[in-house]
Amino acid sequence: MSISMKAEKFVAIGSFIENVDIEGVEVLRVIKDPKIEPFDEPTYARIIGSTFKDGTIEVKVLSRLLPDAPEFARGFLGIAFRIDENNERFESLYIRPTNGRNENQLRRNRSTQYFSYPDYKFDRFRAESPGEYESYADMGLDEWINLKVKVNGEHAELYVNNSTYPVLVVNDLKHGPDVEGAIALWVEEGTEGFFKDLKVSQ
Repeated sequence: MSISMKAEKFVAIGSFIENVDIEGVEVLRVIKDPKIEPFDEPTYARIIGSTFKDGTIEVKVLSRLLPDAPEFARGFLGIAFRIDENNERFESLYIRPTNGRNENQLRRNRSTQYFSYPDYKFDRFRAESPGEYESYADMGLDEWINLKVKVNGEHAELYVNNSTYPVLVVNDLKHGPDVEGAIALWVEEGTEGFFKDLKVSQ
């Protein structure tokens, strides 16, 4: 099912959203509210009335760095799902487009990321399970990237640019197999995120 990208179909949580035109197509622009300093927070455009447990979420994304982006900005953006009513719990898979073609191999290995809000953010995973919840995928800034997330119970897969096989596999979604909730389009600090062609099937 295709989802309208009209801004009025979303609610901005920890973010600012608007419709803009890119190459003659109306897309949704999302940026993080700079007042929110912690990372891996509910900073997204939440689809009004959405509910999702198992199925597939697919969207095309384009990332640019804001003029005042900090040095550590990577163009972070992705998909949040199974969001509870009060935005206090959700799962997310996101990308770091600047890492995809970086000359530093460690940076390349951190092109994609899973985190589970609020207890399992990227830094905890790196400390406790290095390399298990992030991976490499080819991508870059200022280009349309196709993201697809498949979810079934505790299992999630991330596909990038119509890859035949997932670039990241998560076998233990931290909120368990039976949670359901809303879907959102997520961004992090320093990122100007654009989203189009959102589709959900379940």
